[in-house]
This record gives sequence, structure tokens and C-alpha cells, in this order.
Amino acid sequence: MDIIFENETDAKFDFDEEELADLVGEAVLDHLGMEYEAQVGLTLTDSEGIRVINAEQRDIDAPTDVLSFPMLEYEAAGDFASAYEEDTNFDPDTGALMLGDIVINVDRVKSQALDYGHSEKREYAFLVCHSMLHLCGFDHMEEADEAVMTEKQKIILEGMGITR
Repeated sequence: MDIIFENETDAKFDFDEEELADLVGEAVLDHLGMEYEAQVGLTLTDSEGIRVINAEQRDIDAPTDVLSFPMLEYEAAGDFASAYEEDTNFDPDTGALMLGDIVINVDRVKSQALDYGHSEKREYAFLVCHSMLHLCGFDHMEEADEAVMTEKQKIILEGMGITR
């Protein structure tokens, strides 16, 4: 997976944020049976940075933990078949399928890890996994859809040995 990575903060973690995001992203795509190279933009910001983006993009003037901006529309979540029908879905330089962008609030990674009683690595990996599923067409607006996402997140992260 090709990650276009940007860290707007000076937050320090005991893991490599770009490397872990790549591993989690690959695990999500492997789980979904993606056979081609994919590209994702990943920006790390703080509470104020994500608040501004949330206000501009979603008209919600509040910070959140993560934002996902899918570039593709799917006939069914995780079904990439229709994505291959449009040349505009691919990066002209690399040929990778452009899935979209993820923005993670590092302040929330740290605070939610404490709140949930697990490591910052686990919280960060969870947010990447959750957002990758959104970029692949999954959502949690309905109870049944939320159950599907929750199960996929659990399978993917446990398969990587990243647990609570």
C-alpha cells in the first residue's frame, strides 16, 4: 500500500506511525481480498487541526478522533470491481487505486488509549483500521452495518496480534 503520510504535530509515540498504518492498511485490504496496489493519504493532526477540518468538511465545529474521506463509491462495501472501471480512480504516476484520505487526531489517540485502558499503538491501529474500512465503503450508520464493521475490525486487529 502506498501511504502519502504527513505529520503536522510533534507528538511522540513508541511505534513508527507510518509503518504501523501501512501494516494495518495492508491487513484491511488483504482481509477484503484487494488484489491491487492502493494509495491512501494519512495526516496526523491535533484537536484544533481536526476541529477545523471537521467544521469545513462536515459543518461540525468540534474535534473528533478520526475523519475518513473516501474517494470511491461502491456498489457494495468492499467490492472494488466498479472502481476498476474508471481510469480517474488511479494515480497516473503509480497506477495505485486511490482510496481516499484519513485524518487522525493524535491528542485523541493518547486520551482514548488511557480511557479504554489499552496502548496508544492499539488505539492508533484501531483508528487506521476503522478509517480504512470507511475508505472501502463500510459504514456504521445502521446497527447491522455497525456489527459488520466491528467484527471486521476485531478480526483484522486480532489477526495482527493487536489487542486491548
